Amino acid sequence: MQIKRDYYLNKLIAKKENGLIKVITGIRRCGKSYLLFNIYHNYLISTGVNESQIIELALDETINAKYRNPIELDNHIRELVKDKSKFFYIFLDEIQKVETIQNPYINEKGAKISFVDTLLGLMKLSNVDLYVTGSNSKMLSSDILTEFKDRGDEIKVNPLSFKEFSSAYTGNETDALQEYITYGGMPLILGKKTHEEKSKYLKDLFTKTYISDVLVQNKIANNKEILEDLLNFISSSIGSLTNPSKLSNTFLSTKNISVSSETLNIYLDYLIDAFILNKAYRYDVKGKKYINTPLKYYFTDVGLRNARHNFRQ
Repeated sequence: MQIKRDYYLNKLIAKKENGLIKVITGIRRCGKSYLLFNIYHNYLISTGVNESQIIELALDETINAKYRNPIELDNHIRELVKDKSKFFYIFLDEIQKVETIQNPYINEKGAKISFVDTLLGLMKLSNVDLYVTGSNSKMLSSDILTEFKDRGDEIKVNPLSFKEFSSAYTGNETDALQEYITYGGMPLILGKKTHEEKSKYLKDLFTKTYISDVLVQNKIANNKEILEDLLNFISSSIGSLTNPSKLSNTFLSTKNISVSSETLNIYLDYLIDAFILNKAYRYDVKGKKYINTPLKYYFTDVGLRNARHNFRQ
């Protein structure tokens, strides 16, 4: 099954060899690794790039555990690209697996070496074009360009659009549209046959991946129930104007739980940083400016939203 993702492929092509670190972000399981390791890889080969010039390293695999040390990773890549007569394309998947370690050459508290230091060093090699992906549990959208300053070039990948979905769907367009409206565009949905399989997959993404990531990353494990309820409230009011104050009142009236609007605002930002939610501001046509609140929240993927309500709506 070949999924066409020409929109993102063209973005990568446009940024090819631009001297910056291409950082591919997006909600987990939306196809970032497939885009890089399959679609872009095949494109490079079609332009005459030799397989030996493409270096791919999946850092979540046990066989590559050694390279989760930033110094080991740096040494390994430099050894592979030492032939200066060749140009190399480096693909590093799940870069967040690389640990931050104490600098072994400086015996001072706070002297650390992270994957960011490694990437910034490798970027300076004249015969290297560097691409990385990472799960949003540690590589959050608001952190990316801050970490890399002006040396990172972010490409945000969304779940499949309907055009992309239908390009790999085995059936007529009417059926494809109904499937897409119901189950959304997470790529692995295309391999599920029954409603039960699709429903379980989407629900598991929330419980085992997305919510877990947000809780661990932001150290709010004790407030899992609040985060779950917040997602449910947002999913039931898609398209409605809201803000943290209104949501705080909803918690009080429906759950008899007092949660400050400030806390809910922070949690909403966590969900946006994890690419689970997006927010849409209102625009004042007369004043020619955006209105900060109230605003509307939407799920990155409609299937994920539907799964929150057990496909009742």
